[in-house]
Amino acid sequence: MAEIFVPSGSWTFDSETLRIVPGGGGDTHELRRTLGEVTIPLVAIAGVSFEPSRKGGDLQLRLRPGADPLSDVVAGRLSGSADPYRLAVPRDRAWTAEYLVDEVRSALALEGVPGGPCEEFLLPGPAVPVSASAGDGTVSFDGERVRIDWTLFATSIKQTAGSQTFLVSDLEGVEWAPQSGVGYGRLRFRLRQAVPARSPENDVHCLSWGLQRYGGASALVAAAVLARLPRHAGTLAALPAAPDDRRSPDGPEDGRVPARGAAGLDEHDAVVRRLGELGELHRSGVLTDEEFTSAKRSLLRRLEET
Repeated sequence: MAEIFVPSGSWTFDSETLRIVPGGGGDTHELRRTLGEVTIPLVAIAGVSFEPSRKGGDLQLRLRPGADPLSDVVAGRLSGSADPYRLAVPRDRAWTAEYLVDEVRSALALEGVPGGPCEEFLLPGPAVPVSASAGDGTVSFDGERVRIDWTLFATSIKQTAGSQTFLVSDLEGVEWAPQSGVGYGRLRFRLRQAVPARSPENDVHCLSWGLQRYGGASALVAAAVLARLPRHAGTLAALPAAPDDRRSPDGPEDGRVPARGAAGLDEHDAVVRRLGELGELHRSGVLTDEEFTSAKRSLLRRLEET
């Protein structure tokens, strides 16, 4: 038995499974709190490492491709406190982390666990029902049905379309990406029926956000849906590439961004909408006073440039 307990959570390995429990403190990321405890069979593990730093280091777990719907859907794009398979370790517990790494690696070698892809998921994915609120809407999934409800931050296209509801059997795939630069974060559901490609803020099958890095617990909704898709349909690599988020749906074929896209929000309107989102996040306590002031200053500078 190898185990480590630190403020941000605990890992316990018994030679057959690795049990991960998030910390109970208020600084635990929303995604990890919502996901809760995870039990990972040895056969799902591709590797584990301890990355030392001046203040201690980080335990990092790598799962085999196709073993875990959450790992597949985020594709390595979660980091820091949002990553459930990463554990920050203080310096005085570094030796314990290194011992756990040695125990897991020895078990992997002893059992001859392959590092290649799995034919089926070995982890069940997030428990349902699961929901998340971010940016322009709230999405919920009960194991069979997805529902998206829009907030006041949604574009007129989404507001006019109204709430969206569809079954897992209606879906061809699901796509998740964090917010990056001026691009929106997104949780997009791809229906089997052909629909015109749109940018995230105008796609009625897509939750989009412009301020929260990971969109709260949106990745968990994506993973829960992916876990229930037919394997051939749920393979992320088979999904068509997403359109350029900065491109108007009716824009030029060469991908250039029009100065003022008539079919979508222009830069000025996007910044104004993000200011509204920013205020709501501050009022709800998601952002501290310092984070709010810094982000607001940055957005106002961008507004002056448009």
